[in-house]
Amino acid sequence: MLSLRRTAIVLTLLTASVALSACADMPNSPQAKADYDSTNDPLEGVNRVIFDVNDFLDRLLIRPIAELYRATVPPPIRDRVTNILSNMREPVIFANNLLQGEVTRAGVTAERFAINTTLGIGGAFDWANDWKLYQQVGDFGQTLYSWGVGPGPYLVLPLLGPYNTRDAVGFGVDSVMSPWQYLANDGGSQTYWQYQYVSTGMDGVTKREQNIEGLDALRKGSLDFYAQMRSVYRQYRDKQLGVKGTAVQAPKFEDYE
Repeated sequence: MLSLRRTAIVLTLLTASVALSACADMPNSPQAKADYDSTNDPLEGVNRVIFDVNDFLDRLLIRPIAELYRATVPPPIRDRVTNILSNMREPVIFANNLLQGEVTRAGVTAERFAINTTLGIGGAFDWANDWKLYQQVGDFGQTLYSWGVGPGPYLVLPLLGPYNTRDAVGFGVDSVMSPWQYLANDGGSQTYWQYQYVSTGMDGVTKREQNIEGLDALRKGSLDFYAQMRSVYRQYRDKQLGVKGTAVQAPKFEDYE
């Protein structure tokens, strides 16, 4: 209990110090303040440092691993892996669809999961997509948005990349909501950690492999790669949050290459 209290105090002090430093750096002139408000990036100095570290690690390690994955794993196998990982996200999407009151979309998600888990052999084949049952958008950041929670400041998280405060909280909640970790935990601590390493690693590698050319083009065509990534993230996220209706296909990052 004492360690938890100490942790809470430390986190509170860190949050307060960051907030105070952000307020101290606010511009005074009307035009500068308007630009400051439009970017909604009060922690830009810290964010840029984290962004540069992420970019360095990407060039040094993550991108080469993604290229090796592409070079050694045939496209049909890569497609099966991507489909399985996508199918594993369906329970969390379903839960968020319900939390948002989107019963019809939750029904589409449930149908997708049932079809792909059975006929699709654990999600390896996305038959539901061929039948126009497209994967829905559903995460807890979106749920908070539907409840009227604002985005909060723009953030760049270590290894995870661009977020805003609302979506960073949503990411944490979605991680807890995923049922697979609890099933893995039934197999013991070793099974649990093996699942965490493999699922997280494969999810990251597959997403990076799918966006090798897109990120390369974005980097080469940007005078300020940080600002460009911030803009692309917001466009991508705004499109996700704007999705309405029943069987609407979720946007993909490559839409913004």
